[in-house]
Amino acid sequence: MNTQCFIKNKKKIAIVTGAASGLGFELALLLAKDNYELFLVDVDATKLEGAKKDIEAQYATSIQLLHKDLSKPNVSEEIFLALEGKDVDVLINNAGFGIFGSFNDTDWLRDISMLNLHVLTTTHLTKLVLKGMVARGSGKILNMSSLAAFQPGPLMSLYYATKAYILSFSEAIANELKGTGVTVTCLCPGQTKTCFQEVVSNGAKASENKIKFNIACPKQVAEYGYDAMKKGKVVAVPGNFNKFLSKLPRFVPRRTATAIIRKIQEKNRDN
Repeated sequence: MNTQCFIKNKKKIAIVTGAASGLGFELALLLAKDNYELFLVDVDATKLEGAKKDIEAQYATSIQLLHKDLSKPNVSEEIFLALEGKDVDVLINNAGFGIFGSFNDTDWLRDISMLNLHVLTTTHLTKLVLKGMVARGSGKILNMSSLAAFQPGPLMSLYYATKAYILSFSEAIANELKGTGVTVTCLCPGQTKTCFQEVVSNGAKASENKIKFNIACPKQVAEYGYDAMKKGKVVAVPGNFNKFLSKLPRFVPRRTATAIIRKIQEKNRDN
């Protein structure tokens, strides 16, 4: 057997977290189109099975499902072990959710779940796959942040803070990885038409945004982020208006920007 030919034709592998719906599903579709072998991770086993069927109906690719709660400690190691030593060419840390309410009133266990998911799992899974990528001199990582990363967010304080962490972390390691053949991209979308608001409200009020302006299509956001990842762009903010909003905190006092965000959050979820 020609070993060089085997290596050349070896199927590339991608991990997508939060892959059962929304942006994660759309990103998985794009990877399948590019003939990646997929490891799809999500807490919702039923939706995950549905996502697999939808992808297989369009593309002939290998898909393995990992039903995991990404907010639990050590789940990154479980995912990494499930790869059975396979090289990861693309990692997309997409899974996430939001919590609405005053920090004083939100449920601490739910707070911990979000902190674990956005900060610990994202960071640990990145670290686990990064060593192999650097050793091979190739690999791409896409971390899902948000327009929320660019300013503090009263009434969603931990969500905004964790998204700011993801942005800062991604920019820093992207710089560290220059010249290694590995790139890190941080996608920072604004409002996108997904099930995000239902999770934010946790079954209570505000199951959808009251402010309908500037809500993006998940397919278009995913395509923008995927293209940015392939090009090795560090920060990707889809939409000209979102780009403007991301820069606004540089030109107005931080206190003013924070007050504006609070007004938006109150308006968005006002009965």
